[in-house]
Amino acid sequence: MNTPLPLLGNLSVAEFLRDYWQKKPLLIRQAVPGFAGLLDPQALIDLACDPDVQARIVTQSRGQFTLQHSPFEKRDFAHFGKKLWSVLVQGVNHSLPEGTDLLRQFNFIPHARLDDLMVSFAPKGGGVGPHFDAYDVFLLQGYGHRRWQISTQSDHTLIEGAPLRILKNFQVEQEWILEPGDMLYLPPHCAHNGIAEDDCMTYSIGFRTPTHQELAEQFLVYLQDRISVDGVYTDPDLCAQTHPAEISDAMLEKVGNAIARVQWDKEDIANFLGCYLSEPKPHIYFDPPEPALSDKKFTTALKKHGVVLNLKTQMLARDDTLFVNGEAYPLTPADYACLLSLADQRHLSAGQYPATVTAALYEWYLDGYLLLEA
Repeated sequence: MNTPLPLLGNLSVAEFLRDYWQKKPLLIRQAVPGFAGLLDPQALIDLACDPDVQARIVTQSRGQFTLQHSPFEKRDFAHFGKKLWSVLVQGVNHSLPEGTDLLRQFNFIPHARLDDLMVSFAPKGGGVGPHFDAYDVFLLQGYGHRRWQISTQSDHTLIEGAPLRILKNFQVEQEWILEPGDMLYLPPHCAHNGIAEDDCMTYSIGFRTPTHQELAEQFLVYLQDRISVDGVYTDPDLCAQTHPAEISDAMLEKVGNAIARVQWDKEDIANFLGCYLSEPKPHIYFDPPEPALSDKKFTTALKKHGVVLNLKTQMLARDDTLFVNGEAYPLTPADYACLLSLADQRHLSAGQYPATVTAALYEWYLDGYLLLEA
């Protein structure tokens, strides 16, 4: 926590969290020295054409923006003419092991906050316009150069009718040109505009910031299958009403008392967060191994090979429970201590593990949540 990190401009994690995280922007020259990116533009376009990947194309002509969502075909990238354009691909860490390796460098932020790695490409002049995001983001420059303009303005008025959330009155306060390996941290709601100086690619490491409304709504959804309120509505003391259409005070009080019996505690909130924050996005699915090893062969292989999480797997932990892709797995303290390493590092070394740990690993293997290393 107190060791200077080149990734943070030789700030320690403690200093960065204290002075910058969710407070103010930070420019870091050569945060990742020698970084030229994980894939080239054509590989990114190929990925954008994968039907299982979420991607967007943004084009700009005469100040007007157009937005297209995937799925794409290669011919969609062939006829931009004089338009400026950008392609943005979400969840690159779900497709590239190197993407997951890059995200590991940001493990000083809890996994529960991580969203994904987005990669964008734009030719000279391309961009998505001045905007702000409701989440924290690290913008790491791959190859090429991008000019970043930022503003801490409070005016978030948007251009009406635009397909993107483009700021109407963007006022530049600072700007820099980022070279390969440079990085810019932006807290939520910091207005910014990225313009390609030449063919360039940017790697966006985003951290989710769910709204209180979203959390409250999803918590109620979580509770609806887990609460039990006994009894039925009765009114043996019913009185005649002058207006039968009116809901009486007595009925309100009875129903209010019944609803007030719905209770939750920290354990319920922890289980909700673990399931909700590890739930894969709707377009993500898992393929079981074909052919699958028997449990005995898997146990034997486990002694010789480690296991690694599927790139798409989300794993969180709390109070002797692992949360894997939206499901909760209560464990003994000993098993939890063993498997917490898998959650932290996304990898578990070869070895002989207790039968209960092996059984959990085998279940996740059959579900496609993890794989045996070669």
